Amino acid sequence: MHPEPLLDAAEAAAIMRIHPKTLQRYARQGIVRGLQLGSMWRFRASDIDRWISERLAG
Repeated sequence: MHPEPLLDAAEAAAIMRIHPKTLQRYARQGIVRGLQLGSMWRFRASDIDRWISERLAG
């Protein structure tokens, strides 16, 4: 099994149609799962898809 590739904040934010700084704030607040590596944030595509699905269902 291969590990899931990680998206940077700009890539993930483009998929979510929000600003990268908004995404980083959501990650710090625990609204979206993300991994902080130093000053950089990385996001799994599956977590972004889950967030979008929850927003559409809500």
